[in-house]
Amino acid sequence: MKKKIHPKMYEVEVECACGENFTTLSTQKKIRVEMCSACHPFYTGEQRLVDSAGRVEKFERKYGKK
Repeated sequence: MKKKIHPKMYEVEVECACGENFTTLSTQKKIRVEMCSACHPFYTGEQRLVDSAGRVEKFERKYGKK
């Protein structure tokens, strides 16, 4: 590998909006995220902020059968 071309890696603590913290390696010195595996609906099994029924009803009103 060539020397002096790779970015410097830091061990950083990632902060989530839900309050969860974990450490990882990154080229950035600080990382803040909105969703992590502790609060993401795919991993928790919860469904929130999903408005599929509203979108379907809007589509049916616009293009649906009469």
